[in-house]
Amino acid sequence: MQSLKIGRNEAGQRIDKMLLKYLSASGKSFIYKMLRKKNITLNGARCTGSELLKENDLVTLWLSDDTIRKFSEGKETGGRKKPAVNPALMPEIIYEDDHILILNKPAEMLSQKSRPDDVSVNEYVIWHLIQNGSLTEEDMRSFMPSVCNRLDRNTSGLIIAGKSLSGLQVMSEAIRDRKIRKEYLTIVKGTMDRSRKIKGYLKKDEQSNKVSITETEEAGSDPIETEFFPLLTENGMTFLKVHLITGKTHQIRAHLSSIGHPVAGDPKYGDPGWNRELLRQYGIRYQLLHSWHIVMPDLKEPLSYLSGKEFRAALPEVYGKVMKGIRWEHGKPGV
Repeated sequence: MQSLKIGRNEAGQRIDKMLLKYLSASGKSFIYKMLRKKNITLNGARCTGSELLKENDLVTLWLSDDTIRKFSEGKETGGRKKPAVNPALMPEIIYEDDHILILNKPAEMLSQKSRPDDVSVNEYVIWHLIQNGSLTEEDMRSFMPSVCNRLDRNTSGLIIAGKSLSGLQVMSEAIRDRKIRKEYLTIVKGTMDRSRKIKGYLKKDEQSNKVSITETEEAGSDPIETEFFPLLTENGMTFLKVHLITGKTHQIRAHLSSIGHPVAGDPKYGDPGWNRELLRQYGIRYQLLHSWHIVMPDLKEPLSYLSGKEFRAALPEVYGKVMKGIRWEHGKPGV
């Protein structure tokens, strides 16, 4: 027999979802059978599995220790391993509270792993929370913190991660519903002398992992909208602020390329000749695109205290090397 007291990280989810994480090798049929037979109870009473857990609820598993070990895959963390990371590469933490983390992701780091041996921002979040005592091995059996938004491997800047289940749910919903204002900084080829808001349609080719932009709708395409604000022009380049109104795969890079202003260093949508020159002069091997500023919308509880808050991530030094006129003062780009 084992009793589980529900903490902040488990609260807010259905009991069947929590049990499937905790007894990760058991399967749904076993969980529902144990619930029907009252071998698993919630606060001493029968439950169906659809009940939402609250902090300090007590879930009791009236099962043998051998059964619990078997369906936990025989590991203290339910099969979830503590990540092996290089602490020196930990992304800069911009903000942290009980529910969320906001980090400044460096270029060349994945947001989430795509292969089992990858080390992504997710692994650094988990490592950090274990190190500071916010996450225990017992917690990892029923809840794992995770990033709420993703950036391309070679796009740097702001990543939001959920430390608690409620933090993950509220932030993921705000991102999905496009309620968070997101602004990026980039350097593009050519001179852009005025602000523009442009629309179009984006279609992704899954095989090539590239997108195409059209002015008219096509089968399988999605409407997109992007806003650009020139900050500085220098040596045939423009330092640009971008307001991402919609948020589709490679939207900024492809949209800028479609109007004749490819992003510096972009291997997919950029200018190959210009990219070779940037590589020769500055060693740039990836696109200069940085998620620098987010503004929180009105958020649900328990994250309402973050409503209207703004967060910024300092610009990587390479931008100032490419365009000497760029300055960074008081958390904002200046010229």
